[in-house]
Amino acid sequence: MLQLTDTHLFAPHDGCLLSVNTQDSFHAVVAEVIQQGTQFEALLATGDISQDHTEASYQKFVAGIEPLGLPCYWLPGNHDYKPCMNSVVSTPLIQDVTHALLGAHWQVLLLDSQVVGVPHGRLSDSQLDFLERKLTEHANRHTLVLLHHHPLLVNSAWLDQHSLKDAHEFWQVVDKHDNVRAVLCGHIHQEMDVIREGVRVLATPSTCVQFKPNSNEFALDTRAPGWRELELCADGTVNTEVKRLPHGSFRPDFNAEGY
Repeated sequence: MLQLTDTHLFAPHDGCLLSVNTQDSFHAVVAEVIQQGTQFEALLATGDISQDHTEASYQKFVAGIEPLGLPCYWLPGNHDYKPCMNSVVSTPLIQDVTHALLGAHWQVLLLDSQVVGVPHGRLSDSQLDFLERKLTEHANRHTLVLLHHHPLLVNSAWLDQHSLKDAHEFWQVVDKHDNVRAVLCGHIHQEMDVIREGVRVLATPSTCVQFKPNSNEFALDTRAPGWRELELCADGTVNTEVKRLPHGSFRPDFNAEGY
């Protein structure tokens, strides 16, 4: 599996986030993935696909992933606009589902943690019910849960105020079941790989700008755009690695005080 997250695309070709042309960095990541030659079964896109809410930005995403030739499972982030996002779901690449069975051993659940108009996330009662139902229905399958917002704090005050609020309700559902192997998110524009009560919690670098880890105030990292590769093994093990473009690629405006 290939994860790309937080592309923050604009309709204009010169659209930039903190001085990084997000279309160019996105295309560079896709080109590098193709160049490396690894074979994947699917693409996971965990939100903030658009920065400007336009249909054109989502069309750009679809066009950009076409060279990968992978079915794409996606979900909204806080910057996404679902009506425009939904306008491109008819393309063959976009899998307009919230639940997928992968092979004989795994299921993937895609949760919508967006709260319209604010950067933090929440899971509605219907989302929590959906999670509970699918974990119960497919109790014999290892489960990968996807959402945009980070369900664990990351020791960064400005980011953690925009985390998944009421995350304890999410974990209450997860803790009732023994088939969740990993939770995969975006949003924090940095790598995370921790174990919580036997569940691996992963976050992945953005394909554009990176946020500096362990910083209580807004700060950008010098690391390059990246992506995550995952292997879902039959025994429930998740083998995963974060990869990045060469150091120095797509450097942002380090004087920026926010976005």
